[in-house]
Amino acid sequence: MKKTFLLTDPKIKPTRRVEAIKGDIKKYIKRERKKKLPEGFDFWDFNCSFGDTAEEKKEIHTTEIMKSIDDAASRSLDKFYLEVLATARNRSKKPKPDGAESTDKIPA
Repeated sequence: MKKTFLLTDPKIKPTRRVEAIKGDIKKYIKRERKKKLPEGFDFWDFNCSFGDTAEEKKEIHTTEIMKSIDDAASRSLDKFYLEVLATARNRSKKPKPDGAESTDKIPA
């Protein structure tokens, strides 16, 4: 999804418009996660970018999308640009720190 969202609408209050935009984004992410994964991949990851315009975009984490929208609304922007691209990825195990004991065993 590469889209410029308008925060102003003559018929809809700004707070309701923000909530509608958030709902659309949540639905899009949920729909993308339900798609079948290509063979050899474990999960869908999202590359996200946010900015006042497409030229000013910067990369953000998926969890920061809603905070960024709230920030744009609090700055009274007329519009903002959001890019959410799904990519298939493999999970990787976190490396254990040196000298750490295994947590796989249950204590007796």
